[in-house]
Amino acid sequence: MERDRNGQGRAEQARPRDELGRPLPYGRPGVEPISEEPLPGEGTLAYARELLEQGRPFAAHEALEVRWKSGPEAERPLWQGLAQLCVGLTHHARGNAVGAARLVERGAGNLATYAAGGGPTYGLDLPAVVACARTRVTSD
Repeated sequence: MERDRNGQGRAEQARPRDELGRPLPYGRPGVEPISEEPLPGEGTLAYARELLEQGRPFAAHEALEVRWKSGPEAERPLWQGLAQLCVGLTHHARGNAVGAARLVERGAGNLATYAAGGGPTYGLDLPAVVACARTRVTSD
């Protein structure tokens, strides 16, 4: 089977996806793909929050991942940790309790490491964010 390619010939998934990032059959309507344009820190957080409010934790993870890979090197543990929390929420929503707990704990570890270094948090209370994610993946 041939892979989907973008205009530059790079592999790129063109299949539609559901709100939890699962691929749908070609031709089925899916959710709108997210913008992969890097945003400043505050813009990234606002965009990720909006996606979470829409019930799209996988898309929020993708938005945070764009910042993680394009932002300042020193901030990577912050963005990676936040992205991992969102993947944990995605696993939870998909019914994968073990994967959810593991990803939330990985994210918590990255955020703890980052917080110990004293880098900017863009107004986030990182311990509260981690506690919220832990509560969400252990509920139900």
